[in-house]
Amino acid sequence: MYDATRLPISRPTATSMARFDQMDLIVAGFLARYKGGTFDSYALDIRLFRDWCRSVELNPLVLERPHLELFARHLEIERGNAPSTVHRRLSCLRMLYRIMHVDGHIDRNPAEYVKMPKVFHDEARITGLSRNEMAALVAQARASKPSEAALITMLALLGLRVTEACNVDVEDFQEYERDHRVLRMIGKGGKPATVPLPVPVARAMDAAAAGRSSGPLVLRTDGTRMTRRSADRVVKRLAKLAGIVKVISPHVLRHGYVTASLDAGIPLRDVQIMARHSDPRMTQRYDRARGNLDRHGNYALAAFLGGAA
Repeated sequence: MYDATRLPISRPTATSMARFDQMDLIVAGFLARYKGGTFDSYALDIRLFRDWCRSVELNPLVLERPHLELFARHLEIERGNAPSTVHRRLSCLRMLYRIMHVDGHIDRNPAEYVKMPKVFHDEARITGLSRNEMAALVAQARASKPSEAALITMLALLGLRVTEACNVDVEDFQEYERDHRVLRMIGKGGKPATVPLPVPVARAMDAAAAGRSSGPLVLRTDGTRMTRRSADRVVKRLAKLAGIVKVISPHVLRHGYVTASLDAGIPLRDVQIMARHSDPRMTQRYDRARGNLDRHGNYALAAFLGGAA
């Protein structure tokens, strides 16, 4: 459920009351389509865009494509946003203006042909955590608080996204499906998912529940539900204690979950289902990232040429 108090509503002036009232309604209707992290990201993207429009005295309802190109340069140069961030923010605006066009608020879509920045990924650097690092982090978490152990276990051994892990309630994993203890949850995009719980995972989650029958599973020290920010701090602290020197975040554990599954010999299609990737190309990226150095042709060529090189 979206929170109307979080919408990027602008305070209109007497001279702009009509147009800002209309734009507020358009933005509210657009953001109502989303929730969770997507809602937060799109709300921020649109707020930054509207702030920029006000700074250059531009009406978002009558702008042209060049204005959006200039906004992209503003993001790159003045805000210092990376190409991936600029790409995401322009993608948000393209969807917003597409819907505005469909709903008849504008005669044509100025964002349709906006040039999108190219985003390149060096897959050799997308390595995540090794098997030993994953094991060390899980062991360190189990030696810590039960709530932190449950968090790390769900991230590393179930591949949950950090928001998904923080949103797990005690009552969500008390059922059985065909003799399998399962976690029932709502994943990314509002998609329901049923995830089987291996015994070590279920034990960690039961320990965090501490006899409770309801309420948030993963708690902060003050007894409230853990947030993605507090979870990020927990992951970084435990990783440091485990001797991991890589830059780490909760998503790195999900990455490690996928690559470890592939290393364990689980078929690519099954790993896609485990990770709940809607597009198999996303899972294939992890597969290429884990092997593109080990299987690189440079080694075969050097061996073929022998001492000639």
